[in-house]
Amino acid sequence: MYQNILVPISLDGDRDTASSVQVAHALNSNDGRITFLHVIEHLPQYTNDLLPEGHLERVKAVASERLRPLLDGFANACIEIVEGHAGRGILDYAASHDVDCIVVASHQPGLQDYLLGSTAARVVRHAHCAVHVTR
Repeated sequence: MYQNILVPISLDGDRDTASSVQVAHALNSNDGRITFLHVIEHLPQYTNDLLPEGHLERVKAVASERLRPLLDGFANACIEIVEGHAGRGILDYAASHDVDCIVVASHQPGLQDYLLGSTAARVVRHAHCAVHVTR
């Protein structure tokens, strides 16, 4: 059983979020904490000038609302939203918050994943803690 589980959530819809949530619930100790993390990818600087004022805050609010149902049934769970590169953001958050297990969903790999690598593969290769990958 783990005390501090991180569950990265992609809002793209191509990953099995429900499976990750179930695995995290099963691996969580009675008094353990589960954090659902969403990473908002950085946009190129030139696009910031084209977006309306407060765009990032609105994106964070929408992401938070979409993630809120995940908290149902968990006594000690929270939602965190950070900015950055998905793989690096997950790893940095895990390292700075003493996470002892990451439960990450992975989609079925395509050719580009073998050439470029996926977020799940990056997390597995570089995490300092246990990583469970669900499909």
